[in-house]
Amino acid sequence: MTGGEPLPPLWRCPTCGRPFANRNQSHACGVGDLDALFARSEPQVRAAFDRVVEVARQCGPLDVVPEKTRVALQVRMSFAAFTPRHRWLDGHVVLARALRAERFRKVETYSPRNHLHAFRLSSPEDVDAEVGAWLAEAYEVGAQHHLGRPSGT
Repeated sequence: MTGGEPLPPLWRCPTCGRPFANRNQSHACGVGDLDALFARSEPQVRAAFDRVVEVARQCGPLDVVPEKTRVALQVRMSFAAFTPRHRWLDGHVVLARALRAERFRKVETYSPRNHLHAFRLSSPEDVDAEVGAWLAEAYEVGAQHHLGRPSGT
């Protein structure tokens, strides 16, 4: 695929209706409950998540997809996911390159253009310009704007 070709239409799961960039994408059908996910978390954990969504929406439209144990942020593909804990929010962004940052707890490479970067947030103040930059770059991956470009750019 070159940078100028249109992206194919999204495939929708016939059971749950969730859209995916890849046909027959493996997933757990069903919609989670956002409030239930945060029910055991301290208030600043939900506030941190709400701040993440606010910052991510500055990049463009996105879907907030609550699942059984986590909540994903999705454009064409999921580009970030967050698991609420009692005192913090475990999160990750998917980038088209491996990025070094002190705040990443781990970086897992799945393919040349698929790198998961895990981090932890404890309060809305943790969602700073650095996290905003990660979300912006990940949003581009979720929109699949990185396809057709050399990896690492």
